[in-house]
Amino acid sequence: MPLKKLQLKAGINRENTRYTSEGGWYDCDKIRFRQGTPEKIGGWQRISDTTFLGVCRSLWNWVTLGSQNLIGVGTNLKFYIENGGAYNDITPLRATVVLTNPFETTSGSPIVEVTDASGGYTDGDFVTFSGASAVGGLTLNAEYQLVETVTPNVYTIDAGTNAGSSATGGGTVTAAYQINTGPAFVVPLVGWGAGSWSSGTWGVGATSTDAIRVWSQANFGEDLIFGPRNGAIYLWDATLGLGTRAVLLAGTEVPTSQKLILVSDINRFVFAFGANELASATINPMLVRWSDQEDATNWSPSATNQAGDLVLSNGTQIITAKQSRQEVLVWSDSALYSMQYVGAPAVWAAQLVGENISIASQNAVAYANGVAYWMGKDKFYMYDGRTQALICDLRKFIFNDFNEEQYEQVFAGTNESYHEIWWWYCSKDSNISDRYVVYNYIEQVWYYGTMNRTAWLDSGLRSHPLGATYSNNLVNHEQGVDDNETATTVAIPAYVSSAQFDLEDGHQFAFIWRILPDITFDGSEIGNPSAVMTLLPMQNSGSGYNNPASVGGDNSAGITRTATLPIEQFTGQIFTRVRGRQLAIKIESSEIGVTWQLGTPRIDMRSDGRR
Repeated sequence: MPLKKLQLKAGINRENTRYTSEGGWYDCDKIRFRQGTPEKIGGWQRISDTTFLGVCRSLWNWVTLGSQNLIGVGTNLKFYIENGGAYNDITPLRATVVLTNPFETTSGSPIVEVTDASGGYTDGDFVTFSGASAVGGLTLNAEYQLVETVTPNVYTIDAGTNAGSSATGGGTVTAAYQINTGPAFVVPLVGWGAGSWSSGTWGVGATSTDAIRVWSQANFGEDLIFGPRNGAIYLWDATLGLGTRAVLLAGTEVPTSQKLILVSDINRFVFAFGANELASATINPMLVRWSDQEDATNWSPSATNQAGDLVLSNGTQIITAKQSRQEVLVWSDSALYSMQYVGAPAVWAAQLVGENISIASQNAVAYANGVAYWMGKDKFYMYDGRTQALICDLRKFIFNDFNEEQYEQVFAGTNESYHEIWWWYCSKDSNISDRYVVYNYIEQVWYYGTMNRTAWLDSGLRSHPLGATYSNNLVNHEQGVDDNETATTVAIPAYVSSAQFDLEDGHQFAFIWRILPDITFDGSEIGNPSAVMTLLPMQNSGSGYNNPASVGGDNSAGITRTATLPIEQFTGQIFTRVRGRQLAIKIESSEIGVTWQLGTPRIDMRSDGRR
């Protein structure tokens, strides 16, 4: 019998059973498809051993006139500018007040009570004291994070050192408060009234935090304009240096609240989406406002400038916006608009280009090769001049294992080197973004895996895509072949397994006695790289793999005999002894320094009867 080529279709298909997906791949982790065959993805390397505070949800890259390559890093606690691996805190100040003898210490405790009648602070905020004299053996001239708001006028901090005595004092102290921090995660509603009628515990109120802290940011020339969702707009002036904090954007009728900021490539307007109305504190979640052309400070429309606004009608709130070719795309919670520059007097006009759609979150959109791609609440979409749903071979698999209370954590990014769109999301039993799904828009295939990330940036100004981690640092992706998120190198386990396919006609048994693996280890960083190929023959097709009946399983969908075959760099053939009517194969690796790409394996077999 001639050798049988195992030439399978590219991409992972989980829309049906393993047997129905015959001829393709069914399961994977940490792999991609390139030129139709699977390979292990690249590794990642932290950019430095310095870390930031909080969970990062926003990254932006630009270069100043002084050739500084900078990244804006927005977390739920702070806002930083990364330069050379260092995170420079430019978080704006909310208020600066002068206090008299505000500190009260307790002997033997690091917890200090601070009295400030001005209020406005919340748990987790940051304050910097200066000018304080010693009290209880402590000198508190430093930055501290609020531990707890005890009363509207009193909060506590952790001095880091136990007080030597109980005392009140500190003298004349200047307290500089940074803008309020935000939630890192969505906290689901609990208690009576949180769910369906009569669910929860009687007497326990429904509680939840606000939406997670998400920033939007864009460079205006060499300066950075940014702001937190539902917050003000801030400006960081590059000429003042990295040691300078950002300040409130000052000007005429600058929005005091917004959901999203964008600077257009067309004539450089600054947009605020979901902003307060002109000359009013009232927030209109469907309002779009823009500044005068080339002037970020003038937002008051007049006959002599091009500042203006408009209200979108389809939806209840604007979710996000994206710069596209000759247009600005704006998503509401049920529609997609195209905004185009038309000149005075209207300046910008909006056209409805998609309706009855959904979008998962503010960061769920990625733009690549002239096309916008985004994750909705139950499917994926694209816009290339017309709005259409993407055919997804993983749709059921993804959305059946999705924590719907954590849509806000969904974020998207591109990996242009491999023509990929990545989305991260929370699996059903997770409250952190722990899974990803990838669409390769050149090969039009899908694959997925597990990975904890909080933000992503693919910039032509950096040599590698950047990911933000729960370890509070940034890592370069596609660098090396291992996990170097910390000081300790860890292997990246990767695998891909096929759907079931018939041996011969699927009726008679076949005996497989030899396999020619056809796998390359180009790019591996050790001298003897290896992987493992597993053959999974079955007596009868089935949607899953169970134990044989002899050990309590269902033999009708059981593996008759598994063959695990180690494959090294120059392995030409492997002899084995397995038989079945159907077969699936699995390729995996779990060693440091190994990467691989599968070619077209071949198996040698002979007929082996019907039983």
